[in-house]
Amino acid sequence: MAGALEGKAALITGGASGIGAACAVRFAQEGADVLLADLLPDRAVDTVAAVEALGRRAVVVQCDTSSEADNDAAAQACVDEFGRLDVVLAAAGISFADYVSGESRDPAERDPSESFITNQNVEHWEKVLAVNLTGVMMTDRACARQMLELGNGGAIINIASIMAKFPQPGAGNYCVSKAGVWMLTKVLAQELADDGIRVNAIGPGFIETPMTAEISGNEELNRWVLSLTPMRRFGQPEEIAKVALFLASDQASYVTGEIIHPDGGWFTE
Repeated sequence: MAGALEGKAALITGGASGIGAACAVRFAQEGADVLLADLLPDRAVDTVAAVEALGRRAVVVQCDTSSEADNDAAAQACVDEFGRLDVVLAAAGISFADYVSGESRDPAERDPSESFITNQNVEHWEKVLAVNLTGVMMTDRACARQMLELGNGGAIINIASIMAKFPQPGAGNYCVSKAGVWMLTKVLAQELADDGIRVNAIGPGFIETPMTAEISGNEELNRWVLSLTPMRRFGQPEEIAKVALFLASDQASYVTGEIIHPDGGWFTE
């Protein structure tokens, strides 16, 4: 039987690891070829191997999502390589200004109050918003322009967070960036609806990825997360990929402008 994304092409930012990588593999399982756009493309080796083992193509391009030129080039590369662009997953993001994918640091080494809005370095504030919000906007825009030109519609999926709705002291720039992604999603959904392009967001809870390693590895922070998560565990990237597949597929043909929270029960709206 044909997969839910058979013959389609997907562009995934942050596709070398974590949620992006899991989505790339899940999309490939359902028949899609994938373009992985990542700041650190060398880390995509395992993801590429997993996609190719499923008989699908995987192309990797270096992409700093805070660069308009890089976003435009990635979208063009997807069309050049596959002749189409059907699905976009904007998964690239950072949790703090000097975050490096795959690396974590001991929370005890820093004073959280340094990141309070009253104390935070403006450059650190702007760096997180440049990647997490403006970067997502530029990814969405570059890909939407290609979709509009191709005239086949499409699905755009933005990775937000439960922090889009949950204010966390010391993480103001991250929370604001993700709240912005949620509003960006709603606005774009209305702007692109007439063209057959659906735009939705996923707001994950705490998922076991390189970005959350410092939390899951810290006894106090781990206890805090689990105390607020009714299912009492971190999620897995593959669980987010299942939601992304739904939003990317025709199963969600009447869904746009929405946010879904796979978060173990954190939000029960």
